[in-house]
Amino acid sequence: MSDAKIAGRQPIITTLTPGTYAWCACGRSQDQPFCDGSHEGTGLEPHEWTVEAAKKVALCACKRTATPPLCDGSHKRLPPP
Repeated sequence: MSDAKIAGRQPIITTLTPGTYAWCACGRSQDQPFCDGSHEGTGLEPHEWTVEAAKKVALCACKRTATPPLCDGSHKRLPPP
């Protein structure tokens, strides 16, 4: 299995409408923070989840969160680029 690529060093803050989403767990998607299928062959799979009501969220871009897809502050502990 490959390690996830760091797609960003800050959370992606957005408002989501009700529906099912696939959060990119590999960091390779060109449609961050959502999956575009770029994980094929990496051994990593997107994290699917359902939003029941519209809400503002902070989605993890560093791919190190312990609470996917939500940011848990892990980006603050990344080594310098």
